[in-house]
Amino acid sequence: MGMFTSINIAATGMSVERLRTDVISNNIANASTTRTPEGGAFKKSSVVIEPIASAHPTWRSPFVSADQDNGPGKGVRVREIVKSTEQGRLVYDPTNPDAIQSGPNKGYVEYPNVNIVNEMVDLISASRAYEANSTVIQGAKDMFSSALEIGRG
Repeated sequence: MGMFTSINIAATGMSVERLRTDVISNNIANASTTRTPEGGAFKKSSVVIEPIASAHPTWRSPFVSADQDNGPGKGVRVREIVKSTEQGRLVYDPTNPDAIQSGPNKGYVEYPNVNIVNEMVDLISASRAYEANSTVIQGAKDMFSSALEIGRG
């Protein structure tokens, strides 16, 4: 494992958490948007994250079998940003210009499937994960600095 590997891994985490924060902020900002350019109410977006696995790990955990690829990896990345397919809540308001004009839901307005409380919890989670990765980077910098001081003395 190289000297800057921990910093690189933490940096990928920070990058992903920043994108998660942006997506969550967009969900909150559009929590009452009933009309989008695509048509219909706004649909909540979510970030799908996957690990960046090492093809040839140099370290193996002693706690799992040797046939598993369980090396330290290289961090995380965003696989995709997906839109929810769940229907939002329906509110009866036939005078609204966005009301459904035909079918069994005639006169209802579909509101986004965004739950503000859940989004705020996700936002706090993303913020804490960002802070944790930042702390890892600061710890690595402090460790490198201490190693240089030992080398000088």
